Amino acid sequence: MRRFLRSGHDPVRERLKRDLFQFNKTVEHGFPHQPSALGYSSFFHLMAIGTRSGAIKLYGTPGVEFMGLHEESNTVMQIHFIPDQCQLVTLLDDNSLHLWNLKQQRNGASELQEKRHFTLRGPPGSPPSATQITAILAHSSQEFLYLGTESGNVFVLELPSFRILEDRTISPEVVLQQVPEDYRSRRSLELVESLREHPQNPNQLLIGYSRGLIVLWDLKSNKATHYFLGNQQLENLFWQKNGCQIISCHSDGSYTQWPVSSNDRQPEPLESKMPYGPFPCKAITKICWQTAKNGLPYIVFQGGMPRASYGDRHSISVIHGNQQTAFDFTSRVIDFFVIADPDPCVEFDDPSAMVVLAEEELVVIDLKTPGWPSVQPPYLASLHCSAITCSHHVSNIPLKLWERIITAGNKQNSHFSNMPWPIDGGTSLAPDPPQRDLLLTGHEDGTVRFWNASGVCLSLLYKLSTVRVFHTDADPNDNMNQMGDDEWPPLRKVGSFDPYSDDPRLGIQKIFLCKYSGYLAVAGTAGQVLVMELNDEAAEQVIDHAEADLLQDQEGYRWKGHERLKTREGPVRFEPGFQPFVLVQCQPPAVVTSLALHSEWKLVTFGTSHGFGLFDHQQKRLVFVKCTLHPSDQLALEGPLSRVKSLKKSLRQSFRRIRRSRVSNRKQRTAEVQEGIPRYDQDALQEIELAPVQRKIEARSAEDSFTGFVRTLYFADTFLRDSSRHCPSLWAGTNGGTVYAFSLRVPPAERRMDEPVKAEQAKEIQLMHRAPVVGILVLDGHSTPLPEPLEAAHDLSKSPDMQGSHQLLVVSEEQFKIFTLPKVSSKLKLKLTALEGCRVRKVTVANFASNKNEYSENDLAILTNLGDIHIISLPSLKIQVRYHCIRKEDVSGIASCVFTRYGQGFYLISPSEFERFSLSTKWLVEPRCLVEAPENTGNNYVHSASGMEKASKKSNEESGRNSGEQGGDERKPGKLMEHALLNDEKVLKEIQSTLEGGRGSYNDRNTRGIQLGHRLSNGGAE
Repeated sequence: MRRFLRSGHDPVRERLKRDLFQFNKTVEHGFPHQPSALGYSSFFHLMAIGTRSGAIKLYGTPGVEFMGLHEESNTVMQIHFIPDQCQLVTLLDDNSLHLWNLKQQRNGASELQEKRHFTLRGPPGSPPSATQITAILAHSSQEFLYLGTESGNVFVLELPSFRILEDRTISPEVVLQQVPEDYRSRRSLELVESLREHPQNPNQLLIGYSRGLIVLWDLKSNKATHYFLGNQQLENLFWQKNGCQIISCHSDGSYTQWPVSSNDRQPEPLESKMPYGPFPCKAITKICWQTAKNGLPYIVFQGGMPRASYGDRHSISVIHGNQQTAFDFTSRVIDFFVIADPDPCVEFDDPSAMVVLAEEELVVIDLKTPGWPSVQPPYLASLHCSAITCSHHVSNIPLKLWERIITAGNKQNSHFSNMPWPIDGGTSLAPDPPQRDLLLTGHEDGTVRFWNASGVCLSLLYKLSTVRVFHTDADPNDNMNQMGDDEWPPLRKVGSFDPYSDDPRLGIQKIFLCKYSGYLAVAGTAGQVLVMELNDEAAEQVIDHAEADLLQDQEGYRWKGHERLKTREGPVRFEPGFQPFVLVQCQPPAVVTSLALHSEWKLVTFGTSHGFGLFDHQQKRLVFVKCTLHPSDQLALEGPLSRVKSLKKSLRQSFRRIRRSRVSNRKQRTAEVQEGIPRYDQDALQEIELAPVQRKIEARSAEDSFTGFVRTLYFADTFLRDSSRHCPSLWAGTNGGTVYAFSLRVPPAERRMDEPVKAEQAKEIQLMHRAPVVGILVLDGHSTPLPEPLEAAHDLSKSPDMQGSHQLLVVSEEQFKIFTLPKVSSKLKLKLTALEGCRVRKVTVANFASNKNEYSENDLAILTNLGDIHIISLPSLKIQVRYHCIRKEDVSGIASCVFTRYGQGFYLISPSEFERFSLSTKWLVEPRCLVEAPENTGNNYVHSASGMEKASKKSNEESGRNSGEQGGDERKPGKLMEHALLNDEKVLKEIQSTLEGGRGSYNDRNTRGIQLGHRLSNGGAE
């Protein structure tokens, strides 16, 4: 019995673990997936975006972010802010209305909370269309919502109780009573398309019906005062600021101006215009008419393009005097708004910016600067402007390198406006980031983007393109925005979203940046490896070429995949930033699966499914190549586009599936037996801690496919041959559980260019279970991981202990094993798969610091195929904590995960969004922000017939009033629910198709659970 017992918990260690480790999902970076609605508060300068998955996100000044999630995973159709209130109303596609509050908490920060919801229902037996909401107006009195429906009725809803005021309903029958007989007989009103409040008189309401009729309704007398008889199907309405004119836009691509005066109750239109006629045009779905001080208005409208030639364009046109531009977007426009002077006392709108929410990006146009340039967003970056294929994080960037990257990026961004970000509501209470962090993303089009990942906002610093090195079908000097002066319509491309790649072989698969030397290595889909250095000036570079034949002319092998990329001959001009100076081409040109760079030794190593090589980028010379291909592994030669499997392999996999199902059945029976143990027996067993039962893991066959696939490469200065002399070494781990160790002879600095680097194989370790090797690490005499190259030289870490014996840690998918060096004898191991039933997918060394004192330690952070994160101590290899992070079905989310050096991480929850999480109590990046409500929240502008007076109205009634009346439903905390975005299978497949290693199918994605009642602290659940 004694052999089953383990030592009990150490209370000191348990307390220390609480000070070191804590799991939080903190913020979502990037652009919301599948946006569906847009709202804006001109009073608070806040923008709201709703999505098809039922999420709403609020944004203000950089760092101010809030997130809410509806209980139902329904599409958000409309968002409306209550005027001058920290409240907004959302309409879902199930016809439900939801009231949200921004409420200040005791900690000083604001939270977004759902207060109540309501569904508009008609009398029994009435069709659903009778109460289907099509238009919403939040009245300036802050007391009412006006709801237009498909049946033509306009209902009045009291706020905040959500009680219908039935006696104030505006029915189509009453409206039609005063319409001329001939007009009435021609058409019915159909649905309500638009509701607009009179800008000078809150007692008058403009109602637009689908068939073209527009009515000005007096709320006091409860009757129509003006009729505007349109002949075209109506799309939208807009009031001029002075209330003397209205503008209607129509389905035939025209807009019409109507006068509003007390003399003529049924006026004729002043002007009807089709901007892109006379040929048939698409509908103008929204229009804004903004007055300016120079007398010429800004006319902004969506759509209206000639149907035959430009019907597929997604455009918004701006007309100001003789200047007219049709902004052309690469994805569908969801909605837009114009930022103007919100003060109703001023005479002119004086617009400053136009904000456009497209399906794949947010675009802001500066209307003050000549030429109307774009404004670079500080958040909501379109991460997926080209599909993300890999990620790489670098912590604590030196200031000099940081400034040089920013300078290079600023030169790329000279076409952007210098206008300050116009959506600047709220106050960020979060402290300044403690360090400078970079997140590098590789993309399908051959670009690498450098993101500032230091704080809450993920902003683009610099973009690197590798396309110029190679010949492609497209000319890199082509400018899609170049158009002749006489082009009509005057289209201009805007935005950065461009999902099309010139050549899929350009895709970036691996990135490695040395933050101390500024060297950067990137590797791609067609076996290309580029080594670059940072140059502050534009330059013409002659790129040295080298070829690495990983098959070493072995007989009987024939590559069936894609060809290598053709390189440009002669000098190539590169803009300031990272410029390549050497290209290593692997043969066969298979996907590069691993990459490492040692900037102190000036060496770069790379691996594919066929082997690995070492290149001296100072002498521009190939040091050696090693073929790891197994004689039976023909599948590795078929390339990524071929998935033909042999009958032998298919049979072998079928038998394995049968064995796995038998094992799972046995586990299920064991669980059923355990469930039958009486409660008191379980309590007694909990007091005796038993050693866990280990699963039996069968060794893999050496004939399995892709055994030569190189999974990891690692440089180390350690004891490889004997215990008295240490030397540079290179370690490689393969998919077949083999570890190769090469001793390197790197000449001293004074003879570095004269003598070649030499390499000799010193060790070869074959793991008995043959599981893929996913990580290799050397620990020094103090059991501390060796520092990064040049880290100790810059006094940023202690020099490694080279006196005591070193240890080698080999991490496979199934086990962690420590060997002594140089003898390579097994010392300690942790059988993770046998104990936990999971496999390692990602592993890194992270430093965890206490939030109570100066203590810190290095541990392993691993992500498994089940989506769990384990923290494992070094060198004792004991599991410290386990957190569930990603759903196990989310294969691509797991494949995209990247850890940071200080216990944080990122993974894709959609093609355009990273979820950020933290494992550390000390290093936590999350939004803390405040939106202050006005002191007298009931104040509003009331207008009389003679002019405008500022009058004080009574405050809104208490939110609990009438909670039991019709329609009122107070939200109460409920069960946890998962992010509805990830219930969409198409989302998952879209990510999976672009990520390396993302095999298999999956259905649901997961992010943090959110407590209903929606007490969300700026994107994180309490």
